[in-house]
Amino acid sequence: MTISMQAEALIGAEAVLSGEDMYRLGLEASTGDAHGTFDLVTAHKWFNLAAMQGNLEARAYRAELSKEMTGEEIAEAQRQARAYLATHRQKTLNA
Repeated sequence: MTISMQAEALIGAEAVLSGEDMYRLGLEASTGDAHGTFDLVTAHKWFNLAAMQGNLEARAYRAELSKEMTGEEIAEAQRQARAYLATHRQKTLNA
């Protein structure tokens, strides 16, 4: 394989997120943007994934968010987390 082929493969590659990165994404989604818009489903997904990586703070935030969410919202967050794992698990295990 040539160097140019390796570089082309990296251009479209996604970064593998760490548990800390996932935790930060959860914080961003739960606290909102400049317009005050927040997404509890997305926040729960990221906190759940971060908790799976051993982040204890993410586990606590996920538990708090769950108190404010419906069962359907939690189920959707879990579906999104499973979908993320299905597409990123192999990359994460090889990292």
